[in-house]
Amino acid sequence: MQNLLKSLDYSVLQQCMHCGMCLPVCPTYAETKEERHGPRGRISLMRAIADDELEVTRAFGDEMYYCLGCLACTSACPAGVNYAELFETARAEVERRHVIKSTQRDFWRWSVVKVLFTRPRLLRLAGRGLWLWRVTGMQALTRALRLTYLLPRRLRELEPQAPRVGAKFSHQLIKPVEMPSEKVARTFLSVPPAQSAAKSEIDDDSSQATQTGMSVPPSQTAVPFRRVAVLTGCVQDLAFPEINRATVDVLLANNCEVHTPPVQPCCGSLHAHNGDLESARTLARRLIDMIPPENFDAIISNAGGCGSHLRHYDHLLRDDPAYAARAAEWSRKLRDISEYLVEIDFRKPEARAVTQTVTYHESCHLCHGQKVSAQPRAVLRAIPGVELHECPEATWCCGSAGIYNITQPVTAGRLQDRKMANLRRAHAGIITTANPGCHLQIQNGLRAEKDTITEVAHPVVLLARAYAAERK
Repeated sequence: MQNLLKSLDYSVLQQCMHCGMCLPVCPTYAETKEERHGPRGRISLMRAIADDELEVTRAFGDEMYYCLGCLACTSACPAGVNYAELFETARAEVERRHVIKSTQRDFWRWSVVKVLFTRPRLLRLAGRGLWLWRVTGMQALTRALRLTYLLPRRLRELEPQAPRVGAKFSHQLIKPVEMPSEKVARTFLSVPPAQSAAKSEIDDDSSQATQTGMSVPPSQTAVPFRRVAVLTGCVQDLAFPEINRATVDVLLANNCEVHTPPVQPCCGSLHAHNGDLESARTLARRLIDMIPPENFDAIISNAGGCGSHLRHYDHLLRDDPAYAARAAEWSRKLRDISEYLVEIDFRKPEARAVTQTVTYHESCHLCHGQKVSAQPRAVLRAIPGVELHECPEATWCCGSAGIYNITQPVTAGRLQDRKMANLRRAHAGIITTANPGCHLQIQNGLRAEKDTITEVAHPVVLLARAYAAERK
């Protein structure tokens, strides 16, 4: 099989001008100041391999996995280098060549990436086990008796970072199909889905939205004019199902008919980012079959990392004749929840649910991968009682980066410390973020600081609370 980097359109590798504008925004370069740990250094290595000037070695593999994949370089790059494609292709070539193969690594990649995250029911079963471990007191007892010291050192270090799994999963909180109340429907003018979709265009500055509804007399009854599908995710489903519930509630409050399939497969983001493109393609096909894009006005994601991958199904399946057209339609309709709310000119809540200072940490893949940055702030500013304080270095990676905090704990820990210091400088009582990995990383940072007061929340949760306050 041909080297995957050689199979790329060579112009993709040539785009980098080596101008260095990516270096100040690259977290790993900032840590080491070594050229090979910056985007242009990594691209030089990739290009040398494509030109048969270098071999794919363990050193190359280690370098590709030292990269966070945060995509901050893509926002800084004046040449528009598609680093995400280069990065994923390079990791896939590393895996194909087995240059960093080890028994332990192979076991965890097989059991977690190949097995657990391709079987949603098995993943939920594992989540239920973690929940029982905590609520029965076994976790506390094990820690009190210091039995965790019997674990291998790396597992012992990771144990405190384990997510707190919810008592219920998304399918236990959300019906497969939910309709807005008659009261909500009466406040919107019914517009056919085709017209609604045609009007859904995002302005360049991400701060303006198309007006799609207006008041009608109470005597008139309108039907929902937007039909949307909500993606529940994997970590989001296990650790933060209330975010999925809030997402549905907010869409209902804006006169959307919401479809949420109860057992959804992983989107494949974890697989693509870790060099397993074939599994990523298989999971993409499953999700497209489950949620046919032609049936919906929009497909809603509320997880920045997942959304960045989901948005590029068209590229992932471009060579699949059976799915290429549907994948293109999927990508056209994929929206982050904040992005979609601004796009449809969401209804501003009237009730004050909180009086609180709030700051916002930007998920790397939401702001750099999806270019969604202004919209979450627009949602927050629309909530009565919220005073938004900007976080210094809001777009700087927190160190979570998928499973980076597991595979590169030292660098991830330094990035977490830097992020927590900046969040403190914002002087906010609520920290908001729109990605489950960031959410967990910040929660773990607060726990390390013994902070039991500061809340971490998704912006859509605060909006849902404001809508709920109107009903009281």
